[in-house]
Amino acid sequence: MDSSTLKSNSTITRDLDYSVIIPAYNEENLLPATLSSLQQAMESVSLKGEIVVVDNNSTDKTKLVAQQYGARVIFEPHRQIAKARNSGARAAKSDFLVFLDADTIVPPQLLQNAISLLSRKGFCGGGTLLSFDSQLPFLADCLVRFWNWLSKTGKLAAGSFIFCLARGFHDIGGFDENIYAAEEITFSRKIKAWGKKHGLPFTIIDSQPVITSGRKFHWYSSLQIALLLVLFTIFPFALRSRSLCNFWYRRPNP
Repeated sequence: MDSSTLKSNSTITRDLDYSVIIPAYNEENLLPATLSSLQQAMESVSLKGEIVVVDNNSTDKTKLVAQQYGARVIFEPHRQIAKARNSGARAAKSDFLVFLDADTIVPPQLLQNAISLLSRKGFCGGGTLLSFDSQLPFLADCLVRFWNWLSKTGKLAAGSFIFCLARGFHDIGGFDENIYAAEEITFSRKIKAWGKKHGLPFTIIDSQPVITSGRKFHWYSSLQIALLLVLFTIFPFALRSRSLCNFWYRRPNP
């Protein structure tokens, strides 16, 4: 997305305090639990919020499910996680943005803390640690433990849950649409740099991890995932290839 488009949106008068943006592709099965838990979490927050589900060209009942739970649905035809997140942010009507994956349960206390950190005007944004809804294979569990350590020490947010000031999001141009995965890493670095200029730190809340689906760790072997991570670490330009990032886009046949 062109950064000028995002910046122009930041001047719109806000009707709400925060927006929870959920990119979703064919998530009719897991989206109900995500939205149900999110609604409960939002009831515990005193500020006024909205749910924006970005239908990323789904072929199932994702849109219908989202509407049944009272979400505002935005359609994004181009299947790219970064673009879907940006489309949701562009449609948001609030000063605070929360990005949540469609297969992720957010604890009420986590949402409360995230909105509180933003509303006190002391932080530019942040993320949280990861937990999973099933027992992971040994190597996968080690990878997740390593990620949680890296996330906490390096202040890098996982894509499952990211929160930030809308102003900062628009100023840095949102998520990088030149890459098809790991957009949360580049975003974390950019928003941290923006926050540093404005005296606003970026933080990782480590007391309330989200609960996200471990399905990918069961679809693919731990060795496959580890090799993929090594590939992107050595050759980061591989993230610009949709085919090489199929881990995030392709699903096994039912």
